Amino acid sequence: MGEKRKVYEALVDGAMDGLTDDALFKFVTKRCPKTSSKKIVRAALLGLTDPHLRDKNILDTIYALAIKHRMDEFRDGEDADDERDSWPAPFAREPDKKTIRPDLGPDLS
Repeated sequence: MGEKRKVYEALVDGAMDGLTDDALFKFVTKRCPKTSSKKIVRAALLGLTDPHLRDKNILDTIYALAIKHRMDEFRDGEDADDERDSWPAPFAREPDKKTIRPDLGPDLS
């Protein structure tokens, strides 16, 4: 939890100083050189759920940074360990006959 807390504190400190976007990202990576974009996004999401953080501008800045860098992860393929791509489509498999209720739709048997 220590490293996550340091990244979170750097993120909030930078946002309180008025840093946004790339300047904020650089500030955080300078204070926490071993961090990654993924960890910064997680720290930003932690900040969004912190009940003590109430300043709308800081929350907006943190939110924008999290969204931007989360989308960068998808574009760069950094999220390659995500198993969601291997999940079957919801209707690509046969339904479990025990859970089908005849009163809710046509008989699929």
